[in-house]
Order: sequence, then structure tokens, then C-alpha cells
Amino acid sequence: MGWKAAEKLIRHWKVLRGDTVMIIRGKDKGDTGVVKRVVRSQNRVIVEGKNLVKKHIKAGEGHEGGIFTVEAPLHASNVQVLDPVTGRPCKVGIKYLEDGTKVRVSRGEGASGSIIPRPEILKIRTTPRPTFAGSKDTPMALVLEKTYDANTGKGMPDL
Repeated sequence: MGWKAAEKLIRHWKVLRGDTVMIIRGKDKGDTGVVKRVVRSQNRVIVEGKNLVKKHIKAGEGHEGGIFTVEAPLHASNVQVLDPVTGRPCKVGIKYLEDGTKVRVSRGEGASGSIIPRPEILKIRTTPRPTFAGSKDTPMALVLEKTYDANTGKGMPDL
């Protein structure tokens, strides 16, 4: 990827995997679907069951060839997230609640201004967190050891 292409990458993504979106440009214009995958390096999203194309695949070791129907990626600017209240496409804004949590809200013409919930699929971890300490983990006794005393200044390096 050249530097000009890298300049045009979306920095702050508003569309997430699992969002319900409406396609606003292309052959499936007006259809809604769920985002299956987000390809951030190309500013593209794949929507389940939409933008279907025929792909000719040559036979090789371990698989047979033929003509298959696959979902092609759409540019991120050609889809819009659906407002959870009105069900219409809307722009996505960011707000902070009183407790400091960051949420996505619907905005734009005809939007309700309601909170767009984070998709459930993003809350599921693909690899579970380890429950036991590994060989490279710091022992808990060393973590809890007090190495600096604010009252006496003990533990402060000599600068």
C-alpha cells in the first residue's frame, strides 16, 4: 500500500462487526443485513448475503473447483448503520455518559438520537483468558510488594 492510500484509511470506524446496516449504493441498494467482517486495511465491510458475485475457483489439492457464489466486500461509505428506534439508516456519533462510558449514538436527519448498542458478537472472546499463571507471568508476591514509601521517600532513585 502506498502512502496516498494509507492517508485515505478510515481512522475512527463507526461500523462494527455484528451491526445491522443498510446498503445505500450499489446493486443491493436499500437492502439490510448484518456486517460479517470488517476489512480495515481496505476500508471495506462484508455484509451477510449481500453483494453476491460468482467466483471461478480452480481445482487444487484438498478442494474441488467450480463456480461459487461468494459475498464481495462493499466500501464502508456505501453502508449506514440502522437507527435502533426508527429502523432508518443514520450517521453514527460518539457521546460520553455521566459515568464516563463511551457510547455510539444515532444522529443525522430523521435520527432519534438514541444509543446504538455494541453488538453481542464483539463481547464474545475467541480465545479465553488464562486462569492460571504462566511461566512468564510475574508472581503475585512481587506484584504486591511495596517498593516506594511516599512519606519517607524511600525507594526513590537518586537523580
